[in-house]
Amino acid sequence: MASQKIARQGEELWKTKIEKVNAELVTLTYGTVVAQLCRDFSTNNNPDYVEVNRQLDKMGYNIGLRLIEDFLAKSSANSSTQACGSFREVAEMISKVGFKIFLNVTPSVTGWSADGKSFGLVLEENPLADFVELPDDGRSQDELWYSNILCGIIRGALEMVQMQTEVKFTSDVLRGNDTTEMRITLLRYIEDEMPPDDE
Repeated sequence: MASQKIARQGEELWKTKIEKVNAELVTLTYGTVVAQLCRDFSTNNNPDYVEVNRQLDKMGYNIGLRLIEDFLAKSSANSSTQACGSFREVAEMISKVGFKIFLNVTPSVTGWSADGKSFGLVLEENPLADFVELPDDGRSQDELWYSNILCGIIRGALEMVQMQTEVKFTSDVLRGNDTTEMRITLLRYIEDEMPPDDE
């Protein structure tokens, strides 16, 4: 499936099939969740940002497990004519359809590894990070991945379509980097397994 065709599909879905929600509401609600996690996982007013990252990833993973059904229904990506034939096509679908229909942004797919099992997604704009400044505590810029829920969402969604992946941020403008980039690495294709026999 050609990259331009996928991009047109994402744009068309955004215009016709997606119920819109106020972006500022989503941004502020997400900010409240992150702030609450920082308070919940804090000792003596020192947030455990590593645990906050873990919790955001876990929340995202659970969302991704369910969100994939909505994505497949809206995008028709599960039909035999639309199925992704390679990990490169998966990357294009995530970038040009998934991000477009759920966040109305289209990150760039970059930095493919030589074996074709790893790529980067560069977000020119991150709607979750609008109006956000990380705490000036000397640690958050080094430890907190503010939008880490996105990593969990992608990981959970891909697991539901038989791909075990590692998804992590490698840079974030909130941390002072020039770009916001995620790295997605295919670890393995999950084989259909029969549940263990109860006998």
